[in-house]
Amino acid sequence: MTHTEKINNITKQITIQTATGKPFAFVKKSVSHVVPNNNQKIKTTKINIGELTDILEINVSEKTCVVESGVTFINLVKATLPLGFIPYVVPELKNITIGGAISGCSVESMSYKYGGFHDSCLEYEIITGDGKIINCSKTKNSDIFEMIHGSYGTLGLLTKIKFKLYPAKPFVKLSYINFSSFDEFWNFFTNQCHTGNYEFIDAIIHAPDKLVACLGNMITQTPYLSSYEKENVFYKSTLKKQEDYMTTEQYLFRYDTECHWLSRAIPILEWRAVRKVFGRFFLGSDNMIRWSKRLNKISLPLAVQNLPPVLAAKKFLHYKKRPDMIVDVFIPKTKFPTFWQWYKEYFDFFPLWIVPYKMPNGIYPWINYKHTAKNDENFFIDAAIYGKKNTALEIDYSDLMENKVFKLGGIKTLISRNHYSPTRFAEIYNLKLYNSIKQKTDPTNSFGTVFERMVTKQKN
Repeated sequence: MTHTEKINNITKQITIQTATGKPFAFVKKSVSHVVPNNNQKIKTTKINIGELTDILEINVSEKTCVVESGVTFINLVKATLPLGFIPYVVPELKNITIGGAISGCSVESMSYKYGGFHDSCLEYEIITGDGKIINCSKTKNSDIFEMIHGSYGTLGLLTKIKFKLYPAKPFVKLSYINFSSFDEFWNFFTNQCHTGNYEFIDAIIHAPDKLVACLGNMITQTPYLSSYEKENVFYKSTLKKQEDYMTTEQYLFRYDTECHWLSRAIPILEWRAVRKVFGRFFLGSDNMIRWSKRLNKISLPLAVQNLPPVLAAKKFLHYKKRPDMIVDVFIPKTKFPTFWQWYKEYFDFFPLWIVPYKMPNGIYPWINYKHTAKNDENFFIDAAIYGKKNTALEIDYSDLMENKVFKLGGIKTLISRNHYSPTRFAEIYNLKLYNSIKQKTDPTNSFGTVFERMVTKQKN
């Protein structure tokens, strides 16, 4: 089926459903990386967009690529890397889709120079809520183009994307610089971001006195190669080694096998023998996300397991909907030392993934300018908290984090569990601009609003 045939089929279905006024949802082949919103209404009508998985063009001379929105980054890299290119930003999990990286918030170790994947995009094709097709870029329908990122599919269905490619080499050399003091780590880390001598910069904080800066460059030859797709555990290796070598593909997806470090939730999954025999069933981000969703339905929070039966049942009904914390928070660089001291005291959960992130063209328009004016900077530090248990009876850590990030003038990705009141939400997001674009692309609200789709439980 050609791309035109695919989108004509989708637009026809959207037009029919919009005319009937029935709510609908899109069905994709990929696993969702968004924490489920239990307050969302279930939409029984499904529109299949799972066929949007073709790479349409790789232009070597122009260093550009055109793909359908359902293409995964692993399939994209496998197609472009043999030609000497990779995307400017490659999210660390293999089966994140191109459309998902744009609609959500993609980050990785090239983000300190190039921002998110969407910052390398040149053109979008979207289907509107009433079944029309719109093409947009920085020069055509530019207001729509700039707002698609961070809209989580609520301004239109992305169907085709054109983006720039980055020249690549076959291998990556990594250097691991260890620190026992946050101040020493912070001075070194921010200086490396300023000098820009490395293509890849991120960090893993294993503990308050075990901070590792991870610095990398692509190379053409290597003395040896490490692999972290099976028995070996990448995040643990950063404590044991001073340098490492990988293929570029394996480096880009080095966190996928553990889904960062979620394998720690079942310790035997980090045993070599178990990984060798059963790894293909349990390891990898897709497997772990599927298993976590299955187990979340039947697991009783540790916080209520030792309570009397009646009280346990009552508490369980209230707390069972709290998933483990999976959240990225973007803290203004100048405020990060303050965040760090607070995090140590109130969270004390490690490892913590640290990714420096620059908004290349200034603050994104979907952010309320009054919120960003608190900081007057466009350089952030993404702190990624993956797997913290949130079943304590006395405190909701998700809510606690959300409030702290707001006070520091930061941004919390909405793929996590959210608690915003409508007023607080409007203080962070540029809803005036969002609503004006919504009138152009989805006047009947067929796709729902960002607030409706992403906020888990509204506050009074």
